[in-house]
Amino acid sequence: MRQAGAEGPADGPGEAMHALVERLYPICRSITGDGVRATLDIIGEYLPLTRHEVPTGTQVLDWTVPEEWNIRDAYIADAHGRRVVDFAASSLHVLGYSEPVATTLPLSELRSRLHTLPDHPDWIPYRTSYYRRTWGFCLSQNTLDALPDGDYEVRIDSTLADGHLSYAEHVIPGQVPDEVIVSSHVCHPSLANDNLAGIAVATQLALALAAETPYYTYRFLFAPGTIGAITWLARNQDRIDRVKHGLVLACAGDRGALTYKQSRRGDAEIDKVLRHVLAATERPHHIKEFTPYGYDERQFCSPGFDLGVGSLSRTPYAGYPEYHTSADNPDFVSAAAMADTLAVCREAFAVLDRNRRYMNLSPYGEPQLGRRGLYASLGGRSDGQEAQLAMLWVLSLSDGEHSLLEVVDRSGLPFTAVAGAADALHAAGLIKA
Repeated sequence: MRQAGAEGPADGPGEAMHALVERLYPICRSITGDGVRATLDIIGEYLPLTRHEVPTGTQVLDWTVPEEWNIRDAYIADAHGRRVVDFAASSLHVLGYSEPVATTLPLSELRSRLHTLPDHPDWIPYRTSYYRRTWGFCLSQNTLDALPDGDYEVRIDSTLADGHLSYAEHVIPGQVPDEVIVSSHVCHPSLANDNLAGIAVATQLALALAAETPYYTYRFLFAPGTIGAITWLARNQDRIDRVKHGLVLACAGDRGALTYKQSRRGDAEIDKVLRHVLAATERPHHIKEFTPYGYDERQFCSPGFDLGVGSLSRTPYAGYPEYHTSADNPDFVSAAAMADTLAVCREAFAVLDRNRRYMNLSPYGEPQLGRRGLYASLGGRSDGQEAQLAMLWVLSLSDGEHSLLEVVDRSGLPFTAVAGAADALHAAGLIKA
């Protein structure tokens, strides 16, 4: 079954996700501050959120919540007062977490504070210095090359002070309290694929799940990268055993093939589900082994927690030239690509929600299906033979040890056929979950 890919037509959700990316794009975000709160305010227009504010200095595992950073204005001006670098034009122009500065420097001294991308002279890089006090600017190489020698006024109107780290959760109650975590980082400034596409897909996914009655409880986490996930884990250690599965969404909107990075375990149920869905739908895709570098899957999968959390993206982090540059703008992401990423998430969670283990209640010999009307129910169906075979496979492997996905792997039958067979057998009283 071939699905529409990243170059196919975008549906309504795709256009809605792209509009959300465009709306969030101008906001200057960081790991703390008003930019994060403004982002959560906008997400909160789509989803009811539970907001959390964790004070500076709070110990969270081996980390400490840092000072809050906020910025109002920043620029470099030439001798005529003309702003040659202007934070108002792009939030990427300032080194993230820059301390305040107001001075005049010759270009020869200022150069060490300027960050460019010589290999892409039109692009502005994204750079930060969260945990070391400093300041700086990011600009295109072409802009730097055009600056004449002389004195320049430098101003960064920012504050670093005690405040809070902000994050938010949206919970969709399920039939059971066991949870699936869906995490997106909200700490990057004007970067459309990393991280706004992931936020947009997560938001639309939550809206879709809320219209259903999922088996699992789904917890959507919108938090700053690294320190945000660590803070959430530190504050939820007493209930972490409820988290049975998880998915980190990032780089979700470029036109590359889908990439699934497996959990640290490598054989977690979410790993099996994503491998199955990506293969069964014949999408171009890549499956990658876990590495302790990347997004917040590495926090959820750290050995003390060892949760079954993987990461879904299109082109992975640092895998495309536009990564962490001004070229990662709304034109770089595609409504069709985000719609495709959303479709995979929905397909994966549909399988995850149905992937139970069953016990055969009539395990001694094959039960008489005709007497229970199960064969009769297949009469005239074009897939009758497949459905009958699916029932026999489910009965054979319903020993409490094999999941429906394992039945699919053994039988080669579609998941929908196997799940339908399980439903019919359950209704006939032949198996129990």
